Amino acid sequence: MGDPKKLKRKYESPRKIWSSARIEEEQKLVKEFGLKSMRELRVMQMELKMIRREARRLLSLGERGKELGKPLLAKVVRLGIAKPDTSLEDLLSLTINDVLERRLETRVVKKGLAKSMKQSRQLIAHGYIAIDGRRVSSPSYLVPVDEEDKVSYYKSTEFIMIASSRTKESTEGEKVGGEGASGKEE
Repeated sequence: MGDPKKLKRKYESPRKIWSSARIEEEQKLVKEFGLKSMRELRVMQMELKMIRREARRLLSLGERGKELGKPLLAKVVRLGIAKPDTSLEDLLSLTINDVLERRLETRVVKKGLAKSMKQSRQLIAHGYIAIDGRRVSSPSYLVPVDEEDKVSYYKSTEFIMIASSRTKESTEGEKVGGEGASGKEE
């Protein structure tokens, strides 16, 4: 049995903590992609950092590294972070936006299932979003390219009934404040 292993942190803190340019850039990314906290951004930065670190290591091996790099390239292409005709050198030019674009939260908004990032995050967290009929409740899930077209609403009757009743109310043209301004019926 043994003791449970000690969990590693999934992110690294920046070296210069109070760099105003870095802080402004990170705040823009958090706002643009609807991230809950800086921690979520740092986890995605670490994912990108590991890909780039492995690509650098493989490039230093020369021809042998290109053969060993095929699984890394396959993973990055499968996740949609890079294009299918990507080489190891191209992995070094990836940005954090490439990784953040593949999050489920972003894919739901891009597909039009939610109007905003906040709504997208809420729908995912409450279990209204599914991938291929399987409920996914993690907004940070990196959606592979082959699953991208399978993102849809979960087949929950109560959500469908609520959504359809709200659209029915808005199309009937009823006033928000009630029957009328005076309150009298004619």
